[in-house]
Amino acid sequence: QRVYTDSRAIMVVVSTGDMVWYNKGGGGEFDLPVGGSVKSADAGQVVVNLVTGEEVWVKSNETDKMLRTMHPSSVAGVDDMIGLGDLDEGAILHNLFHRYAGAKDNCIIYTYTGAILVAVNPYKRLAIYDGETIEKYKGQKLGDLPPHVFAIADNAYYSMRRDKSNQCCVISGESGAGKTETTKLILQFMAAVSGQHSWIEQQILEANPILEAFGNAKTLRNDNSSRFGKYIDVHFDADGAIKGAQVEQYLLEKSRIVGQQKGERNYHSFYQMHAGAEASLKTELRLKSRDAYKIVMMGECPVLEKMDDKEEWNIMFGAMKVLAFDEDMMSNIWRVTAATMHLCNIDFKATQANGMDASEVASASDALLADTAAMLKCSPDDLGDGLVSRSIVTRGETTNKPLSAVAAASTRDAFAKGIYGRMFIDIVDFISTKLYQAPANEAEARERTSIGVLDIFGFEN
Repeated sequence: QRVYTDSRAIMVVVSTGDMVWYNKGGGGEFDLPVGGSVKSADAGQVVVNLVTGEEVWVKSNETDKMLRTMHPSSVAGVDDMIGLGDLDEGAILHNLFHRYAGAKDNCIIYTYTGAILVAVNPYKRLAIYDGETIEKYKGQKLGDLPPHVFAIADNAYYSMRRDKSNQCCVISGESGAGKTETTKLILQFMAAVSGQHSWIEQQILEANPILEAFGNAKTLRNDNSSRFGKYIDVHFDADGAIKGAQVEQYLLEKSRIVGQQKGERNYHSFYQMHAGAEASLKTELRLKSRDAYKIVMMGECPVLEKMDDKEEWNIMFGAMKVLAFDEDMMSNIWRVTAATMHLCNIDFKATQANGMDASEVASASDALLADTAAMLKCSPDDLGDGLVSRSIVTRGETTNKPLSAVAAASTRDAFAKGIYGRMFIDIVDFISTKLYQAPANEAEARERTSIGVLDIFGFEN
């Protein structure tokens, strides 16, 4: 049986087995057309099985508002969404869903929109990034092979070689979309196709575990979410070989250092240090048990099921060796990381000074104050004074004003964010100095080209 509906002023026929768009209306942000197949159609109603698994019933007198025929391109799915006949958000999402879910275990996560690659995070390892796949995509025109992140990286690389011009890959998406992994895959491809497997290529790849340890954290949506943006500029010589790289960081989420929601974690570095550092180092850093530190336990999930903090510490420690972190630099990093934990455990006691609200470090926190000062190589008295008072300079005169207990706690948190954030910048700058090799002369500088990879950190909402 068939039901005739007037959709978009065109008379169409809806019959059993047809693929249609179902639009329940509502006008909300997520009220988009959903694809489905007509299960039955008679004079009174149409029954549609949606791709979401839901079954809906549409009265015949409402079909012109709620149903429309699906274009054949959306029925079969396309590699490049420029070829979609239905151009709306619902059709785009349906195409991505069709490709991802239709292949079962061998899910297709990549789809083109012209020169843009859309990736659906499968949250599992796929066997599509090995050396054989890299060789398969080398030197191929975009679109000749199925969509893949290696095709985008190859297109950037050979455009740079052919046109002698710099290129850039921009990776964006919400938290958990897979931007960090995609960045690593692009770097992996460029290191492989440059043709000369040198130490600098290995160093570029080894920078990631360090950046992730100090700049990534578990959020409600992603166990390894980058909480900063980064731009990696990879430099090539006239022969297309990697000659070095530069790394820049943007907007580290410093508020996470002193506050996380339930179900989140602080930066991985804190947990990795507790899980992986040798006993002698922990003693040197005056570390107590992991559970003793507020900023580590605030989110109430110090252990991740799919991440071994001890193993990640060893990987990060090894990466530092590859990048030639010297003992002083590593010692400074450990001390600041430990100082941040000690500092955020310090409590304050409310007092009065000359009739004004004032505060002092609580006697129970004296040992923590001493531990923090030892890590920062300063006097406990000076550190304590800096936390409970502020200096005001007026016309060359300095006046000290006491802070209330609440204000002192805010100063403590601001100080913790400041020292950790400064440390992170120093780590990034140090990595850049190790990766960058300046041109030997002006002729070499003119011949150099680069590919930039911009990983914009994802927002949670």
